[in-house]
Amino acid sequence: MGHVDHFAYGAVTPGIAYLMSCVGSALGLLCTTRARAVSGWVRARWLVLGATSIGGTGIWVMHFIGMLGFSVRETPIRYDVAKTLTSLVLAVVVVGIGMAVAGRRKAGAVGLVLGGIITGGGVAIMHYMGMAAMSLDGSVEYDSFRVGLSILIAVVAATAALWAALNVSGFAATGGAALIMGLAVSGMHYTGMSAMSVRTEGRHGMVHGVEASQFLAPLITGISLFTVITLFIVALSPSADEIKEEDELNARLARLEDNRIGATPTDRVGTRPSHRRTENDPRDYFRSGR
Repeated sequence: MGHVDHFAYGAVTPGIAYLMSCVGSALGLLCTTRARAVSGWVRARWLVLGATSIGGTGIWVMHFIGMLGFSVRETPIRYDVAKTLTSLVLAVVVVGIGMAVAGRRKAGAVGLVLGGIITGGGVAIMHYMGMAAMSLDGSVEYDSFRVGLSILIAVVAATAALWAALNVSGFAATGGAALIMGLAVSGMHYTGMSAMSVRTEGRHGMVHGVEASQFLAPLITGISLFTVITLFIVALSPSADEIKEEDELNARLARLEDNRIGATPTDRVGTRPSHRRTENDPRDYFRSGR
């Protein structure tokens, strides 16, 4: 049995992983609150940013930062590039699908639960696909109970994340929800990792793929850069409350303008009668030839 170490660098990797999960979750929540305040392509763009922030930074980056602290004493560990990239795309797509399902009008509790199941199941698949992307000189085995528990945690965490994305607003509430979401995602990850064991007896095969430092670190850096850019976009854009206030102000101004244009002026004593035409001007009858 190979000696498995999930914390090769101590508390550094789980601490950074949790921080990135919280940051990605917070950005995703801020994006989705803005998406609720707009419509059309603007709404779609905010939802894409939200799904990428939660799925890419909040889930995928957290997972692979945690994996940087994973080691097996008896064997080196490499990663398959294609499977690793596929797990990233999967994480973003399933979060986007979950948002679309739960965010439909009249979706209600059923839509929320269905979206949570889709997203949570996708997150669990992403996690174990990321584990399958590893290549090591040994055989990997999983404890069924802990695997099932990790999937349950993923579904519950995803449902809570979707509920927060659709209902939470305000800086304090968003920050609190992001801390809880980060804890849930980290809990799912390390529960799934604890289900894993490695057998290295009699194994002397080739280890294929690239080292984590050669592939994962640059990729995580790129996604982190995307996170910073998204942070600037969110910081420079109006908040959901400001968008609603501006829409209400524009609506009031439009009503005032309509009332001013459609109003019929009254003749005043000592003033010249107004000759402004109205919708029921009788002269239109004669001009029409009827």
